[in-house]
Amino acid sequence: MITITPVALAYAQEATSSAGSGLIGMLPIVLIFVVFYFLLIRPQQKRAKMHKEMLGKVEKGDNVITTGGIYGRVTSVGEDSIMVEIADNVKVKLAKDAIGSRKPKG
Repeated sequence: MITITPVALAYAQEATSSAGSGLIGMLPIVLIFVVFYFLLIRPQQKRAKMHKEMLGKVEKGDNVITTGGIYGRVTSVGEDSIMVEIADNVKVKLAKDAIGSRKPKG
């Protein structure tokens, strides 16, 4: 005579339902990735794109603020660098990426 104990019945039930739990087990990981994409990755890419567009619009005479906090006026623009006058007769050559923000001429 074979007796079925509640423990054996629980193991049998678990073995039959484990095939569908693989996808359900992956769901939290997928949801976390989606949240990270919309809260971290996408806004950062958007900011980088806006900064690149802003750097392309920098021209002679614009007032700029560097990422280091130095205010100045652009005196010449090169391919990868710019000359910024930060005081009377004081000019510094900077990489374009060092520009934090730009104010139009004026």
